[in-house]
Amino acid sequence: MQSDQALPIEALPARPSTAQSAPVQPQLIDIHRVAPNIRVDMRYYGDENFTGRPVPGYEAPQCLLSLEAAHALGGAQAELAEYDLGLKVFDCYRPQRAVDAFAAWAKDPADTLRKADYYPDVPKSELFERGYIARRSGHSRASTVDLTLVDLESGKELDMGSGYDLFDTLSWPADPRPDAQQRANRLLLRQAMLGVGFRPLKQEWWHFTLADEPYPDSYFDVPVR
Repeated sequence: MQSDQALPIEALPARPSTAQSAPVQPQLIDIHRVAPNIRVDMRYYGDENFTGRPVPGYEAPQCLLSLEAAHALGGAQAELAEYDLGLKVFDCYRPQRAVDAFAAWAKDPADTLRKADYYPDVPKSELFERGYIARRSGHSRASTVDLTLVDLESGKELDMGSGYDLFDTLSWPADPRPDAQQRANRLLLRQAMLGVGFRPLKQEWWHFTLADEPYPDSYFDVPVR
């Protein structure tokens, strides 16, 4: 296992951003330095996401988080391992430049490359209005994570009743349409995350933020690398 040494954010090159100036310099750590068995599938590093292309700011397929969030997530992984389950992360720290890219994408009505997969029933012109796209994201504060449950040995994802990043009320944890097993899987993920100090989001079964996040008022912008 690699040394549990944080990466100081000031050591990474940054460009001027529209994000709020950070009053502190945070430390980020690769989740594999804390929990090497967590699966990582950084969707915005590649083209399997709602834009259909790699997103600016993701220069490596790494899950970076604040020290506090990473260690809490490692605790959830350890608890789930007792039941032969584990975690797979889709997104962790998100640079503000990526959030800006999402906003610019949402304003382009002609770019609907992945509409059938990610927002089949929502007009692209309503993504801002319905809250699916925003100009700020908790991910940029470095203590929010998008994730799912997997079989620990095979890595196969458990069925959650909808895919990751589906812009639809079907993604709401309380939506009644998923079957009993799918609802149970959502609840198991929720309980595991609540148990280590994360709070859920009512619109997305995969989204959790550390309740006692260390940078609650800061939005950072350096690339993931």
